[in-house]
Amino acid sequence: MDFLTLFLIYLCFVLAVTALLCLCSGRKESFLARSVNRASQVLSLVIPTQLQRVTHRALHRLFHTRSCLFVVLHVALQAAVFGEYTWEVFVYCWELQFHVLLLLLPYLLLAGNVGCFLLCSRANPGTVTKSNAASLVKVYAYDGVLFQRGLVCPTCTVEKPARSKHCSVCRTCVHRFDHHCVWVNNCIGASNAGVFLLYLLSLTATAGAVAAVTAAFLIQVLLLSDIVHGTYLDAQGQEHAVEIAFLVQHLFLTFPRIVFMLGFVILLTLVLGGYCSFSLYLALTNQTTNEWCKSRRFGDSPHLPSQPHDRPLVYKNIYSKGIWRNLKEIFNPPTVLEKKKK
Repeated sequence: MDFLTLFLIYLCFVLAVTALLCLCSGRKESFLARSVNRASQVLSLVIPTQLQRVTHRALHRLFHTRSCLFVVLHVALQAAVFGEYTWEVFVYCWELQFHVLLLLLPYLLLAGNVGCFLLCSRANPGTVTKSNAASLVKVYAYDGVLFQRGLVCPTCTVEKPARSKHCSVCRTCVHRFDHHCVWVNNCIGASNAGVFLLYLLSLTATAGAVAAVTAAFLIQVLLLSDIVHGTYLDAQGQEHAVEIAFLVQHLFLTFPRIVFMLGFVILLTLVLGGYCSFSLYLALTNQTTNEWCKSRRFGDSPHLPSQPHDRPLVYKNIYSKGIWRNLKEIFNPPTVLEKKKK
C-alpha cells in the first residue's frame, strides 16, 4: 500500500470521527453515547479499581475544572507550526522570490488571532451575580420551553435570566451562555461571544494561509524539478510514468517536516472551517450552542412536567431578529436600557 493511500485513509478516518462526534453531540441518548457507556461498563470489569479512580480524577480535573493545560497545548501547537514555517518554508520561499506580502500574511493573521485570544480568555463572559441578576432578567424574554421564568440556580442562589446557564467548570451562571471553551480557558457568553467568533475566524484564516503558502512552495518545487515531467524505474527496473502518489512520496522523503506540517494544517483548516460555519450559522440565527443542543434534545420530551399533555409544546426560536440585527447583537449585546428604548 503506497504512501498516498495510507495518508488518505488516515485523513478520512479522522474526518469521519470528527463528523460523528459533531452529529451525536446534541443527542442525549445517541448511539455514540450508548456505545461509550457500554464500553466503560465492560472496561470497568477488567481495569483495576485504583486505576479507574486515578483516571476518573484526571479526566475530571482536565475537563471539569479550569486548567491551563489546553491553553499551553494551543500555544505549543502554534509555536511548532510557525517554527517550521519560519525556519524552512519562509526561507525556501524567500529564495524562490515569493511575494513578501504573501509570506507575511500568516504572521499578520497570527497577530490578530493572538489579540482575539487574549481578549476572549481574559474577558468576563457575562457572569450573573446577585447584584445584576434582576436587570439581566429583563434583557431577554422567556420562551417557556427552553427557559422558564422563576427558576433559581441552586448553586448561585439567583434567579436565572433567560438564555443563561450555570457553568460547572467556572462555577458561576453566565448570561447568554454558549459553551465553556477549554482552549481559551473561559466561558463564552454575552460579553465575549463576538470576540470568540473573530478568534475562530482568524484562527481558521491563519491555518489556511500557512497551508496555502506551504502548498504553493511544494508545487513550485515540483514544477522546477525534472521528476514531474519524467519517468522513474521501480525495483524490477521497469519504467513507469510519474503518478501523484510517487510525487507525494518524493516530497515527503525530501521535505518530511514540511509535508507533515502541511497535512496537519490542512486537517486543522477543514475542522476549524466546519466549526466556523456552525458558529456563523448560530450567530446569523441568534442561537447559542447550549440552545441548539437543548432544542435537538427537546424532541425526545415534547411536554414539560408543568404542561398539560393535550397541548403539544413546540419549540420556536423567539430571539432571531434578522441576519444583520443578529450579527449586531453578537458584537454589541443588548442591555436593559437599550431594550427600554425599543
